[in-house]
Amino acid sequence: MPEIPLAVMRHSCAHLMAAAVKRLYPQAKFGVGPVIADGFYYDFDVALTEADLPSIEEEMRQLQKAEVAFVREEVPLNEAIKIFKKLEQPYKVELLELLKTKGTTKISAEEAQEVGGDIKSVPLYQTGDFLDLCRGPHLERASQIGAFKLLKLAGAYWRGSEKNTMLTRLYGTCWPSQEELDKYLWQQEEAKKRDHRKLGQELKLFMINDEVGPGLVTWLPNGAIVREEVEKLAKEEETVGGYLRVATPHITKGVLYERSGHLPYYKETMFPPMSVTDEADYYLKPMNCPHHHLIYLHESRSYRDLPLRLAEYGTVYRYEKSGELNGLMRVRALAINDAHIYVTPEQIKSEIRNVLALHERYYKIFGITDFSLRFSRWDSARQAKYIDQPDNWEMSERLIKEALEEIGLPYVEVKDEAAFYGPKIDVQITSAIGTEYTLSTIQLDFAAGDRFNLRYTGSDGQEHKVFVIHRAPLASHERWIGFLIEHYAGAFPVWLSPTQLAVLPVSEKHNAGARTLGRELTERGIRAVLDLSDNKIGHKVRQAALQKIPYILVWGEREEQGGDWTLKVRGQDQPLIISREKFLAKLAIEIKDRV
Repeated sequence: MPEIPLAVMRHSCAHLMAAAVKRLYPQAKFGVGPVIADGFYYDFDVALTEADLPSIEEEMRQLQKAEVAFVREEVPLNEAIKIFKKLEQPYKVELLELLKTKGTTKISAEEAQEVGGDIKSVPLYQTGDFLDLCRGPHLERASQIGAFKLLKLAGAYWRGSEKNTMLTRLYGTCWPSQEELDKYLWQQEEAKKRDHRKLGQELKLFMINDEVGPGLVTWLPNGAIVREEVEKLAKEEETVGGYLRVATPHITKGVLYERSGHLPYYKETMFPPMSVTDEADYYLKPMNCPHHHLIYLHESRSYRDLPLRLAEYGTVYRYEKSGELNGLMRVRALAINDAHIYVTPEQIKSEIRNVLALHERYYKIFGITDFSLRFSRWDSARQAKYIDQPDNWEMSERLIKEALEEIGLPYVEVKDEAAFYGPKIDVQITSAIGTEYTLSTIQLDFAAGDRFNLRYTGSDGQEHKVFVIHRAPLASHERWIGFLIEHYAGAFPVWLSPTQLAVLPVSEKHNAGARTLGRELTERGIRAVLDLSDNKIGHKVRQAALQKIPYILVWGEREEQGGDWTLKVRGQDQPLIISREKFLAKLAIEIKDRV
């Protein structure tokens, strides 16, 4: 038996849900019910509450058990209008009238447009007592639907316009098996617990204040530590990799962005200009690359100077729409782990391979094992979409593919998804709960060499065009740390934790000894916190555990007398009993080696 497409199963489940609503609420008016990512929804003009979901779900199960069929019938358009008028379904009538006059049933009022075509008939689907206008396809019977669950209610204006009626939108999900459904529901619950916005507040990592502005992150002391540790790692790795660090201004004259192409093509995502008396307009920089190109041009270069690797954790500013802002994942000011590598054609493959190896090292350090690469190529049949340099496209794609094959990382090739100026590799990372992110892109650019006249003197004494590799393996501080918060559920590895050890005196008489220990820990480079409050020790331990501190030391008489330490280890039921020096040596290794 052929496998049932998941979208078809979910679409059929949406109709099954509508059939259940029809049986329980005969007066309901029906909007539309499409498939969406991970599930489906249907819009109803009927009053529902969360308390109604179990009864609707049970009615769906009864219909499924009865093996209700999905019956398709082609009906003349005018006849369909009469049928839905008789059924008192005004939303279906409106869609059919749109289909008759404009040739489309696009749900958004803005999307409805003249498309032509003389439509004579429309497909209708009968599911139990429920009749719907629908292209399909659907399953034959409800018994073919797998495991499903109704999730939540929301409000939605008909056809997306606030001028129209507010309908009740009922969301559900459907999977081929109960096991897959259970996994999905677990992931959703875990995602709520791991939400970086929630944990960011609880762990005092960052804030976004309306007085500062939406999408503008303020790092609190704990978050600043995580940020600095990530940047420290990048600086160490890049120093070993032969990168030279640079720093560029936050604002620049508009003429630079005219030259780079940002103003002609990306102006809508830039902040508006700042007008300065008797000077040109200035802009907050949206990208670091034009500045790095000017650094390259600051002196003449020969083939002996290449590859030249310029790195900067530079803050850039992008005017994202307010509705698209999302905690740390979508912001208006972001510090990017940016670098640009200026290469000869002969160096492309080795530098791409080095960049891929750097990604792999980072992921090993952060304990990320589930990632894949997406190699986006051009389409020679659509040359108007891309820079017209066929030879460079052929050469660069061949070299990138060779680099991918040699390093041995899994990848897929996709045609016609390259940037207009060159091929790229997107790195897809999957978090601990199965959420997939595109956090990093490696791009080869052979347009910048022409825009900025980037040249080098070759061994033949002639000038040649430079190729540029754009890379940011740790994305931006904001997006990368947002991912890490959710990946670790806020329980950062010891080296990355804002506080690595909590020292909790059992009583006030032990505070002086705890202070002495605190000074020693600081001198050893260990981030420790002392709780010198008069709270009971049980309360102190609970508070430290809520902050997800890796090690908690209860400081009492035995510890002051030089006895073994007893530590509560995050995530472990049994305490760690160990001598003072052995523990401090162990902790030093975990921090130094980023265990």
